[in-house]
Amino acid sequence: MENYSEKRKRFYSNIKNFWPDLYGEEYALYDAASIGQEEAEMIRIATRKAGHIFFKVCEVLRNADNQTLIEMGFPAETLDFLRIKAMKPESVIARLDLIKSKNTYKCIEINSDTPTFIKELFYVNRMVAADFGLGDPNAGMESHLALSIRKSIADTADWLGEIEPYVVYTAHDDNIEDKNTVLYLRELYGLPSRFVPLHLLRIEPGVGLFDEKGRKVDILYRQTFPIESMILDENGAGNKIGLWLLQLVRDKKLALLNPPSAFLLQNKAVQAVIWGLHENGDPFFSEEEHSWIERYFLPTYLEPVPFIKKKIQYVKKPVFGREGDTVQIFGSDGKLLIEEVHKTYTDVPSIYQECVQLPRAVYLSEKGKQEGHILTGSFLVNGMPSAFGFRAGGEITNNLSCFLPVGLSKERGG
Repeated sequence: MENYSEKRKRFYSNIKNFWPDLYGEEYALYDAASIGQEEAEMIRIATRKAGHIFFKVCEVLRNADNQTLIEMGFPAETLDFLRIKAMKPESVIARLDLIKSKNTYKCIEINSDTPTFIKELFYVNRMVAADFGLGDPNAGMESHLALSIRKSIADTADWLGEIEPYVVYTAHDDNIEDKNTVLYLRELYGLPSRFVPLHLLRIEPGVGLFDEKGRKVDILYRQTFPIESMILDENGAGNKIGLWLLQLVRDKKLALLNPPSAFLLQNKAVQAVIWGLHENGDPFFSEEEHSWIERYFLPTYLEPVPFIKKKIQYVKKPVFGREGDTVQIFGSDGKLLIEEVHKTYTDVPSIYQECVQLPRAVYLSEKGKQEGHILTGSFLVNGMPSAFGFRAGGEITNNLSCFLPVGLSKERGG
């Protein structure tokens, strides 16, 4: 009789170009959470309505003055880039992080620029669900993702005025998760393109981006290379090659996917803008949209004062943080309760968001039966709700949190 570890190893060894282990630890669990169809529909409705709010506020941000954007934490070097409206919708592949709270789902952030968790939910999840005799909650979503990638590249080519664009997918060559995510997206695209590792791409300022063979790139699909990291990029001579790249986009000599507006939404201060407009009853949002914000968003501010006054537990997050990095949770008395050990984003502004408790679930792992906190990742693809799934881990979801596959129970509402 095989034990958990043996079954897990046998199962995941049959999935090519996947990463069941990360950082020397178990990542993909060989287990499946079971939910009902009604629950799946609740997640999709929350994703659609929250996504609508995010996309609507994008136009306000694009027209905001420079000082406002800088106060929100956007680097000054990116302001012109942020105002580019390359395509509709505002982000091709975005992931909302949702917490189930009472009878609804609360959106704690949107990962609109460079979301991960893609191959896990669009491809791997259905295999695990089937192995556990459960239905696939993401049926048909991989085909939708493929069509959306093709459409976004066609729309971007139109924006550039290129009939047959040279499309390059890129990632850091030594990062197994990033590289295989990008290769998966390229495979779904299915039309002529290349994968070129990031270190082999070369920029000629004012001219273009070139591959290792000297061919000019028209569209760069950089699913896992964040803009806030890109602008810090320098070559051996100290040249700001990341800024050169953004200038090529401004000059329409290169297009990026996700588009510039995705970076505009990536900033968590956007949620403070949304909540501020809602709290003031601003007519920018309709009465129905205000009800959506009340139901699916959390009070979010640029300072902790409202929570301290009301004695409410809150979370402090850097506006451009990822994977729980630099996140802190404070009690109702304003004292620090828990914080992430990684503190990479201490030099960027923060937001303060009401803290809601993550639901807990029991699951199997290499360490035996575990109880952990569950965060729902739900994708918005070309503005439509798409695949979703669970991360299981600590109170702060970080890069050591596990992928917990999810399946549909056979009985409605199970």
